[in-house]
Amino acid sequence: MERKKSSDYSHELFNLYDEYAHGEITRREFTDRAAKFAVGLGAAALLDSLRPNYALAQQVAKDDPRIKSGYVDYPSPKGSGRMHAYLSRPAKPAGKLPGVVVGHEAGGLNPYVEDVARRLALLDFIALAPDALTPVGGYPGDQEKGLELQKNMDRATMTEDFGAGVSYLQADPGCTGKVGMVGFCFGGGVAVQLAIQMPSLVCAVSYYGREPATEDVAKIKVPLQLHYADVDNAANPGRPAFEAALRANHVDYTVYSYPGTHHSFHNDSTPRYDEAAAKLAWQRTVDFLNKNLR
Repeated sequence: MERKKSSDYSHELFNLYDEYAHGEITRREFTDRAAKFAVGLGAAALLDSLRPNYALAQQVAKDDPRIKSGYVDYPSPKGSGRMHAYLSRPAKPAGKLPGVVVGHEAGGLNPYVEDVARRLALLDFIALAPDALTPVGGYPGDQEKGLELQKNMDRATMTEDFGAGVSYLQADPGCTGKVGMVGFCFGGGVAVQLAIQMPSLVCAVSYYGREPATEDVAKIKVPLQLHYADVDNAANPGRPAFEAALRANHVDYTVYSYPGTHHSFHNDSTPRYDEAAAKLAWQRTVDFLNKNLR
């Protein structure tokens, strides 16, 4: 399938789509404001071209014999009670392995995030990708419907649900007990929040996640790795104050920004995907996880 490139779109259009994807404007507002970019195509068709195409995102087959993957439920007593998640691990591990919780973007546990979990399993991690939409029926198979479902959910409860996923992995008989988190967009913000409120989390990686409350930054006692897009009206506005708070509180953190990229540049199901930046960011992520979890 042909993949549209980020260079096929303007920065302004990507930022407009981000507003729509994050529920800040309606579909009608998007199509009205995007009309000037839709010459010869139509605003509705333009929107379709910007939506995820998950067939493009599969790097590791669901039935890859090197790994064992499937769905599990786990308890979340301080959150929603019970959660649904995708779990992936090596088929023949050589001893106990560290764990990684994978935090999805807003809209639920989509196929791209499940593939990220499988990628981690191939690298000898046990990866758990919870579905924050479990209490409202789970990921509905459509990102926009998932965004509508998530819009009215309680952020604190969802964070507790991901924290329960950390505890679930820590108790897994095949896990060393060392667990980190990698999150994207919404999940990136959750990863940093869990670094604040869950001392047993060993490390956290955030891709274009929103910043926590400044007064909470002093509570972070674990290493952070932060990835940002160059052009991103969703995550970048809060970045200067967040980094200032990290420095002021002597938090162990590393930050990377990728020139010419847009929000969600790691997501290879969308035109915002930037292959070079995504591969570099992912290698940095894997190196960070190996350093802190092995």
